[in-house]
Amino acid sequence: MTTTTPARGRRRAPSRMERAAGRAAAFQKPRVILALLLLLALTSVMLLDGYLRSEIGNDARVRDGAAYDKVPSRILDGGPLLTFDHGTATTQSVPDRTIVLTFDDGPTATWTPQVLKVLEENDVDATFFMVGSMISRYPGVVKSLVKQGNEVGIHTFTHVDLSYQSAARLQRELKQTQLALAGAAGVTTTLFRAPYSSEIDAVDNYSWPVYQEIGDLGYTSVFVDTDSDDWKKPGVSKIVRWATPKKNRGAIVLMHDAGGDRSQTISALGTYIKKMKAKGYTFTTVSGAQAMLNGNRSGVGRQSGSAGAGAGASASAGAGIGGTGAAQAAQHQAAGATLYEGRALVYAVAVAEWVVPALSWFLLVVGIAVMGRFGMMLVLARRHHRQRNRGRGKGGRGGGRFSWGPAVTRPVSVIVPAYNEKECIANTLRSLAKSTHPIEIVVVDDGSDDNTSEIAESLGMPNVRVVRQENAGKPAALNNGVRNARHDIVVMIDGDTVFEPDAVHQLVQPFADPEIGAVAGNAKVGNRTTLIGAWQHIEYVMGFNLDRRMYDLLRCMPTIPGAIGAFRRDAVLGVGGMSEDTLAEDTDITIALHRAGWRVVYQEHARAWTEAPGSLRQLWSQRYRWSYGTMQALWKHRKSLTDKGPSGRFGRVGMPLVVLFQIVTPVFAPLIDVFTGYSMIFVDFRAALLAWLAVLAVQLVCAAYAFRLDREKYRYLAMLPLQQLAYRQMMYLVLIHSCVTALTGGRLRWQKLKRTGEVGTPAGAGR
Repeated sequence: MTTTTPARGRRRAPSRMERAAGRAAAFQKPRVILALLLLLALTSVMLLDGYLRSEIGNDARVRDGAAYDKVPSRILDGGPLLTFDHGTATTQSVPDRTIVLTFDDGPTATWTPQVLKVLEENDVDATFFMVGSMISRYPGVVKSLVKQGNEVGIHTFTHVDLSYQSAARLQRELKQTQLALAGAAGVTTTLFRAPYSSEIDAVDNYSWPVYQEIGDLGYTSVFVDTDSDDWKKPGVSKIVRWATPKKNRGAIVLMHDAGGDRSQTISALGTYIKKMKAKGYTFTTVSGAQAMLNGNRSGVGRQSGSAGAGAGASASAGAGIGGTGAAQAAQHQAAGATLYEGRALVYAVAVAEWVVPALSWFLLVVGIAVMGRFGMMLVLARRHHRQRNRGRGKGGRGGGRFSWGPAVTRPVSVIVPAYNEKECIANTLRSLAKSTHPIEIVVVDDGSDDNTSEIAESLGMPNVRVVRQENAGKPAALNNGVRNARHDIVVMIDGDTVFEPDAVHQLVQPFADPEIGAVAGNAKVGNRTTLIGAWQHIEYVMGFNLDRRMYDLLRCMPTIPGAIGAFRRDAVLGVGGMSEDTLAEDTDITIALHRAGWRVVYQEHARAWTEAPGSLRQLWSQRYRWSYGTMQALWKHRKSLTDKGPSGRFGRVGMPLVVLFQIVTPVFAPLIDVFTGYSMIFVDFRAALLAWLAVLAVQLVCAAYAFRLDREKYRYLAMLPLQQLAYRQMMYLVLIHSCVTALTGGRLRWQKLKRTGEVGTPAGAGR
């Protein structure tokens, strides 16, 4: 065919391929950004979850035994309620025969509701000093607690000793806890209790400035008079005894509704309340006790609401949550930015609480599946190698030599689709000219504008025919070649592929079996001297060839490589030829042949050398097309999942394996790396590093075995750790990019890689 040239002086209308290229170019950058944003979002969720669980930013230091000479003695000898009025510190004590029950470190979904139930049964309110991270994780519990009439106070967001923290960290701990309260129950508070605090006489020179700063912000610092020490789990009787004030004095009593097993606390609480009521004690909240001290005894008992505007929030004084009352006077209705930021925090935490555990379990399943796949590949690859190499190299002695059947010696057609392959076409044709098998070569020039066809013709090879066509893409060129082929077996190769002399002969031998419709050859990376080339060499030997051995034995080979593959001509024509429906025409035709009842096998001894992409940009472009095309092919043949016969066999065996190990696993693999990096930084560096090294060792064993089967030199395996750190991440991002493109309904054009022609004769085989 002759290429049609547009008339001089007239502007040629863009072709369908060119229009598709324009649309693809317009969508590429946004999709890459979206893929990266998705990964960033998941990383952010992990970091938030780690912060909530004190894996990030955790400071376990607790100060003890510090000097206190800079703390005023009137403070050390004062009551447990510390306030500041214009910088002047004042303390107050709870009135006699008055109990302020306080609970620290909550809320929890297990123990706090049980505490609330006991309080409700005994008609008692309490004050809960809650940790912000716990509030954001259990907002429903906080909302119920406030609605019941109890009071809330701040116990920092991450339960750190504030005497070690900077002023900025102090402000952040307070603000984040207020936001959590606002998001959970719509309130803020002016009550504060420092983690690890006890009686007021324990204030030292380091914590005193912290209380001064907190007081200047409008907070009341609440200490304790009587500590039940319930965290020690001493038994119900001791908890009740240790929580009882001496000589009918009033007291702020400390208990816990979090931090471990609180069953003894729950059991002791009802007994304690009944005992103290029998002694004539009144129970109230911190705000209720302050109201009593200020002469206002009304409304200090059980209330169903709360009031006012508080620290860090703007609201009208007296605006309660379901009502008003002195027992909740320190609580204030959240409004404006505080309310909406708080809700956003609670929603974000809810997402993290669901996503991170779900991902953890999912990735565990994926990890087990990947390890299982490695094991299955090793077992089946060894079996495949032993089966196909039985008696090889022994001159056929022993009677057990593997054979496909009678030797195939008849001529075959080699189809070479070429588009602007001037750098490579001569090397490709010269390598075919050395073939030990009789062949005809059909070069299909797909509208090249770089003299590709002229170079092919200038070589003067008698068995070479050049067929010209207007640019229509690789599938159309292959179909044209099949139509022009004179023989019943066609070998399809790329324009840059260099064949070993016996490659064609080895490739066509399986056709002695009439059930076989196609054969996949062993593609090798020729330009492996560069870093990128070496990485791809490892990938080709380990990933592609081990996979193909496994798929061969399972009779579900998903792809015949475009660089070296052979087909029965009638089989190709019988399934409609090479389809233009997908960008992975090699995967498409392979699946179609499976569905038509043909068997597809792998011939490891048919070796050809191909030029891998020489830059990261070209590599991204190639793998993006491969990944996207594979998804297209799988979607196109999705009905095989429910088919019967050979089509159903591939659908229920091959397709799940391809989806799981070529799409799902790589898509989620970056998260495994993110989890590993997170664990190294924030959790346990040693354990995470050992886990990563263990996985690397498994991969190294698989790679070494693959190199042994292919008789490759092991020196390239030294690049494997770096490949895992850099190259693999890029491949994952490419696949995520492809998934985003598929999910957004994008289209992608056929992309031509720039060739250098550096892959020559396969003299470097095995090196």
